[in-house]
Amino acid sequence: MAWLALIVSGGLEVVWSTALKLSDGLTRPVWIAVMIPAMVAGFWLLAYAMRAIDLGTAYPVWVGIGAVGAVLVGALWLGEALTPLRIASVGLILAGIAGLRVAG
Repeated sequence: MAWLALIVSGGLEVVWSTALKLSDGLTRPVWIAVMIPAMVAGFWLLAYAMRAIDLGTAYPVWVGIGAVGAVLVGALWLGEALTPLRIASVGLILAGIAGLRVAG
């Protein structure tokens, strides 16, 4: 259950970071209204997951899910460039997440 909470929490990190971008410097209230509950729920789930998963595994996996998700959202919905170097970098992040999962 802790791993599921961690994965969902990572997804919520993607939601709130995307909403932060779309809030245009915290000037668009609708996106702020999306961002704040996603942050609160995401941090709560991260804290829940850390009751059973080591800090050295949980936090990097959470950040990795958020980073990979943010790159994908940026490329697929916000028109950001997805260069070969960015793709390779995402691959390295995924390899690190997988390594931490196996080691944890």
